[in-house]
Amino acid sequence: MKNPKQSIVSEPEAELPELLQRLAVGKALRTDVPRASHAAWKPGKKRRDILKLLEQSNKGRVEDLIPIRYGRMLQSPFAFLRGAANIMAFDLAESPVTGVKVQAGGDSHLMNFGEFGTPERNLIFDINDFDETLSGPWEWDIKRLAASVMVAARYRNFPERNCLEAVYASVASYREKMAEYAHMSPLDRWYARIDAQALVNLGRTTDIRKKRAEETAHARAQTVEHLLAKSTEIINDKHRIKDSPPLIYHPKDDLGFEDEMRNFFHLYRHTLPSDRKSLIDQFELVDVVMKVVGVGSVGTRCAVALFMAHGHEPLFLQFKEARASILEPYHGKSQFGCHGQRVVEGQKLMQSASDIFLGWARSSETGIDYYIRQLKDMKSSINIDTIQLPEFIDYAGFCGWALARAHAKSGNPAAISGYLGKSNVFDLALGEFSQAYADQTEADFETLKKRYKLEKL
Repeated sequence: MKNPKQSIVSEPEAELPELLQRLAVGKALRTDVPRASHAAWKPGKKRRDILKLLEQSNKGRVEDLIPIRYGRMLQSPFAFLRGAANIMAFDLAESPVTGVKVQAGGDSHLMNFGEFGTPERNLIFDINDFDETLSGPWEWDIKRLAASVMVAARYRNFPERNCLEAVYASVASYREKMAEYAHMSPLDRWYARIDAQALVNLGRTTDIRKKRAEETAHARAQTVEHLLAKSTEIINDKHRIKDSPPLIYHPKDDLGFEDEMRNFFHLYRHTLPSDRKSLIDQFELVDVVMKVVGVGSVGTRCAVALFMAHGHEPLFLQFKEARASILEPYHGKSQFGCHGQRVVEGQKLMQSASDIFLGWARSSETGIDYYIRQLKDMKSSINIDTIQLPEFIDYAGFCGWALARAHAKSGNPAAISGYLGKSNVFDLALGEFSQAYADQTEADFETLKKRYKLEKL
């Protein structure tokens, strides 16, 4: 992927020696952890039982929804990878790391990136899922991204050389962008963002640029008014979210559930800044449903609430359960007592712009932690089933770029850049790693397939 023409903001001359020192510290890490060492992957010394690991991750989930989780994971090896983040964390526990930590996403596969609207109503490209975020090694995020690129490319039946090309695009983009961010001032890194229009302009052909422009226009059209028309119906002169069981439904104890959500909403409100409290107080809760979302999140509790102002101006909020991060067993517990707060604080640290309604709370009735955000606010993501090879390779590079920006914002980009260097040694290593891990993922998928037949779910 070619980098856009972008000026690099150099640090003041007086600070250059310090920058060089930080780069040198990173370069020195290659002695104990050679960049080529990241190529190898094989099951560690601990007994690896993926069925047991999946069962462990099901603890605390809504039991009736677990078959849906397995059903979605069994659609393809790529779907399996998306739903098996805890398995990959287990696998990476014995992999080489430099010791340089960042605010890690924990589940940075390529479908957890996309376009969305900023509070200023600009459209940007960034990471958009933070359920597993925690302080951790940067290597784990880039390895999960690289593995997901390889598994997704194979799922599309792209030639293996092109699968590797896409992996190299993601890793090279991460490495090159990290070098740019290392030379920026902390403020410039903090302000940096990836404008959606920049990605349109980077299209290598007129057709690709046209397609991206259409996708950007589609994302801009995903407004709350569009969602209201699509997702609700009028019953007794009031808007009500449409049921679509078993994925969207009003619980049987509708009144009790709504009362619980109202109580929870007041707890959530206290986590918002005062200006956002003033804004949300202008809306009234009119309906709430349970919703099954994602692949790895299936079985966790998720509610969608419809709020209205003046009877016709809508706001949709998603209340999503926050569980312990899959990184905790290997990198320690979060500093935050509420996992909802862990997700929110991690998201704010990693994203270049975040939802104005982002907040958290713990249910007083159940003790379950949640985080809250708007639902589908100018959001879009790629269609992995239809994307063509040239655009897929570019997209992999965009994901590497966004991941580098997130890590640079929270960590030590000079140390990481010094370690990665200017050559493609690390890129090639992760190419080998992604192939080996894709092989393992495909084998794990077959293991699950044998155990849980689709027709029995």
